[in-house]
Amino acid sequence: MTLPADEFIRRFLLHVLPSGFHRIRHYGFLASPGRAATIGRLRELIAADCDGAPASATICPRCGGRMRVIETFARGAEPRSFKAEPAGIDSS
Repeated sequence: MTLPADEFIRRFLLHVLPSGFHRIRHYGFLASPGRAATIGRLRELIAADCDGAPASATICPRCGGRMRVIETFARGAEPRSFKAEPAGIDSS
């Protein structure tokens, strides 16, 4: 594709951040400093929660009600109780 110089510069400048902004690619537990240690700790915490024993105080953060385990399944397996309905989103 051949573009006039002004159109090329316009398209290029769409990718330049305004002055004072900083591009953030990863944050949280995926941030570079200590990523391996953080992911290792998360795996330990997940394994501790998945030992099969019911959690003593599992509270729904939205309504405050008690939550209970409906089904557990192996990594990569499909849950038996999940039946997805079409989203009904019209993208036209």
